[in-house]
Amino acid sequence: MLSGSIPLPIGNLSELTFLYLNNNQLSGTIPSSVGNCSELQELYLNDNLLEGELPYSLNNLVRLTSLYIENNNLEGRIPLDFGNYKELQLLVLSNNRFVGGVPRGLGNCSKLTNLSAVNCGLSGRIPSSLGQLTELTLLYLSDNHLSGPIPRELGNCKALTDLQVYGNHLEGVIPSELGMLDHLQTLMLFTNNLSGEIPKSIFSIQTLQHFLVYGNNLGGEIPKEITELKQLRNISLFDNRFTGNIPQGLGLNSSLMLVDFTRNKFTGPIPPNLCFKKKLRKLLLGQNHFRGIIPSDIGSCFSLTRLILKQNNLTGELPDFVEKSNLLFVDLSNNSLSGSIPSSLRNLAKVTSIDLSLNNLTGNIPTEIGNLLDLEHLNLSHNSLEGVLPLELSSCRKLSRFDASYNVLNGTIPSNLRNLVELSSLDLSKNRIGGSIPTSLFQMGKLSFLHLGENQLEGNIPPSIGLEFETQSLRSLNFSSNRLTGSVPKELGKLKMLEQLDICCNNLSGNLEVIGQLHSLTEVNVSYNSFAGPIPSPLVKFVISSPSSFIGNSDICIDCRVESGVSCQGYNNNNTFKSCNTPPRKRGLRQVDIAMIVSGTFLFALILLLGVSYVLLRHKGHERNLLVSSEEGASSLLNQVTEATENLNDKYIIGRGAHGVVYKVTLGPTKVYALKKIGYVGSKGGNKSMVREIQTIGKVRHRNLVRMEDFWLRKDFGLILYGYMKNGSLYDVLHGADSSQPLEWEVRCKIALGTAQGLSYLHFDCDPAIVHRDIKPMNILLDSDLEPHISDFGIAKLLEESVASMTSSKIQGTIGYMAPENAFSTRSSKACDVYAYGVVLLELITRKKALDPSFGGEVDIVGWAKSTWNKNEDKIEKIVDLELVDEFVDSRVKEQVREVLLIALSCTEKEAIRRPSMRYVVKQLLLLNDFRSPSKHALT
Repeated sequence: MLSGSIPLPIGNLSELTFLYLNNNQLSGTIPSSVGNCSELQELYLNDNLLEGELPYSLNNLVRLTSLYIENNNLEGRIPLDFGNYKELQLLVLSNNRFVGGVPRGLGNCSKLTNLSAVNCGLSGRIPSSLGQLTELTLLYLSDNHLSGPIPRELGNCKALTDLQVYGNHLEGVIPSELGMLDHLQTLMLFTNNLSGEIPKSIFSIQTLQHFLVYGNNLGGEIPKEITELKQLRNISLFDNRFTGNIPQGLGLNSSLMLVDFTRNKFTGPIPPNLCFKKKLRKLLLGQNHFRGIIPSDIGSCFSLTRLILKQNNLTGELPDFVEKSNLLFVDLSNNSLSGSIPSSLRNLAKVTSIDLSLNNLTGNIPTEIGNLLDLEHLNLSHNSLEGVLPLELSSCRKLSRFDASYNVLNGTIPSNLRNLVELSSLDLSKNRIGGSIPTSLFQMGKLSFLHLGENQLEGNIPPSIGLEFETQSLRSLNFSSNRLTGSVPKELGKLKMLEQLDICCNNLSGNLEVIGQLHSLTEVNVSYNSFAGPIPSPLVKFVISSPSSFIGNSDICIDCRVESGVSCQGYNNNNTFKSCNTPPRKRGLRQVDIAMIVSGTFLFALILLLGVSYVLLRHKGHERNLLVSSEEGASSLLNQVTEATENLNDKYIIGRGAHGVVYKVTLGPTKVYALKKIGYVGSKGGNKSMVREIQTIGKVRHRNLVRMEDFWLRKDFGLILYGYMKNGSLYDVLHGADSSQPLEWEVRCKIALGTAQGLSYLHFDCDPAIVHRDIKPMNILLDSDLEPHISDFGIAKLLEESVASMTSSKIQGTIGYMAPENAFSTRSSKACDVYAYGVVLLELITRKKALDPSFGGEVDIVGWAKSTWNKNEDKIEKIVDLELVDEFVDSRVKEQVREVLLIALSCTEKEAIRRPSMRYVVKQLLLLNDFRSPSKHALT
């Protein structure tokens, strides 16, 4: 293999006709002396390390027929005067770093058959002069920065068989003249900005095999002429705006292998016979509006490897699957499928992933599931499945994620699940499973996510929970709302990687000392048990962020002694928890004492109500319509809310936060709400938090901020009604039970931009300006379209409120998202929000948590990202989520991820003054391709 540079004397070889120096390690520039080799016909310099600009002297090589210079580091403009290249047939320039446009003079190379300039940095328009190349068969201009329309003159390139211009900024319509290319086999126009309908003339090209136009703004209906393309193998319309039905005969007269119509607006039934010729390998029709049943022939298509029909309106039963099926991936989630899971599931011997969640499936989980020896992911959640977990499930030795939550399963948890040695996530929550927690569950060393909440489990938490601690990787543990008794075993303290612990609503007793040993915890909930004694000092920080996570334990207290290192001032100034140092009362209450207390309580409630009403009336103006429901008397809507939640029954709780409990309220098929209950009786600050949240939310009107529907002030608590967000929080999507779901870069872009716009509105468009003070994924809610809505203004600070009313000794925010300056100050600023937003951006890019154990030591995501980036600036793959790396085949995605990473790093600068404003962040995001700001982003 040659190295070094190309020697200058090479120009002395005046009779040289062929020069092959490709696939070496040559470096340096291409010497201008090469232009002296006037007899040269073929020049191959591809796959080297050459750099610099192309020498102008190459124009002297008028006999050249082949020029290959791809896969180097060449830059600058392409200086070739193609008017001299009358013999040129092959020109390959791909994978360099040129600037400028495609030379117009290429149209003079009348013998040119192959033009390849992929990923070259080219910009400007595709020159119409290329339409003069009547012998051109291959035209590759993909992954550049080309803009403008596709020139209609390309229809004159009659010999063209392969046209690929994907991954640019092309706009306008697909010219109907392309239908004149009657030899065309491959047409790839995906990831551009094309609009309009697909011309019918395209579907008259009988030679067409590959038609890929995904990631544009194309629309309209698919013409029936598509059914006449007998050689069509791959068609992808993914992520456009197509409507109407799929033509019935699509599969009858073709050799289809790929059909991808995902994320459009197709309606009607899925046509039968898509697998007519048994060649179809991938059928991707998810996220549309298809209705009706799944055609039975889909289950009998033995060539099919990938079947995705998720998020449609499909009904009926699951199809029977044919023997010797080759299906590897099945996703039928989020439909209205009914009936039982067929026993023919056993025929999917090669399947690795099955998702049947969010349907209306009934009956038992079939024992035949044990035949799926290669199964890795199984999601049966949100159905009406009943019966027991089949013992045969333990035969799926490769299973890594199993979710059967939100069903009506009963029986006990089989002890033989310990055979699932690859299992990392097990969710059986919200069922009717009884018995005890099997000790064998904790013999699975890779288990990191275990949720058994809201079942009927009894007995103690087994000590075996920590016996395998050397290999134990548990990070999220939920035993809430069961019938567990006894104390927390000391072995729990060995789970050094545990981040989330929820054991609320049981009958557990004893103290919390063991839980205090879990230094990796970021979330904890021990409420509504019978715990006693002092809250360990490592847990006191959670009293600030989530006091409701400790309530319902009447005998716990906070140790305020100097030697304990805990000051009750700032932690317990709302008297939610008693001080461990308060001497017990030695006498009972007399009747007169009780009478005085009752009278005082009534008087306090009356004063509180009048005070809150006074504050609210001061802010009547444009909020006047909100005050109607603030009266103590019940409204008809409040009656409906109370009835729908069975008087705020705990089974409707969907979340707990620092300022209250959240319930799901369903008043009708299209009327679903979230209801926050905030208690303030007996506290100095609770009612202020309530009023502050009402004041703040009542003012804001923006599509990326949660909108309050109504509120009520009761004697003991307040209620705020919001719109329900179907997809939960960003935390759920990134790190929760559904974190295994794919999250495309485009979706992450939408979340990043929407969140930034919401914060920018708070900072610059509200008067007075608002600082949120607790931006984090849990407070970013996602609607059915994954549009973000910032929530929880309970600790928002109105910048122009009087200092006296807002002075606090509490440090507001969440560890991992607090700016460095908050370590020594309780004052919050816009820059603190910017820092927290930067952390959220890093989580979107990496899909790691703010305090991820994989970082090691005391390092958070900011420290890890900056350190990794400083060492690997040219290898962004070292930082980003592996799922995004798969999208880097589109070079624009990689560049966008890099730019957003730089924005995140600037937002998390240590010095507040160096951080950008949210208005500037929005501007930078909009400058990136695909971060558009249409008129619908206006305030609502």
